[in-house]
Amino acid sequence: MAEATSPLECVREIALALPETEERVSHGQATFFVAGKMFAQFRHDHHGDGRTIVAVKTADAEEARMLIEAAPDDYSRVAYFRAEWVGLALADETDWDHVGDRMARSWELAAPRRLLEAGGR
Repeated sequence: MAEATSPLECVREIALALPETEERVSHGQATFFVAGKMFAQFRHDHHGDGRTIVAVKTADAEEARMLIEAAPDDYSRVAYFRAEWVGLALADETDWDHVGDRMARSWELAAPRRLLEAGGR
């Protein structure tokens, strides 16, 4: 994160370092895709909620529920997304290594087999 200064810049740096990632605006939000499948979305004050998060995919709704229950200050449900997605809070004291791990795991869940077989991230 040497050059990144804002939460969006940090998320963008992490996402674009993953193979075959592209950024597009979706519903007014910076959104990241691998092989056409979304794996992360940056949200700041979405519909006036006052939060800054990166939405990431988990393996299933149960994993998402467990993360939210275990760390409700860090994880939340993501409005308009399926149950296997969580919002990971981005604050002044953000652990960017943790964010990077969650984003990479989300990328792995969305990436096609050919990328995973080629060594993934």
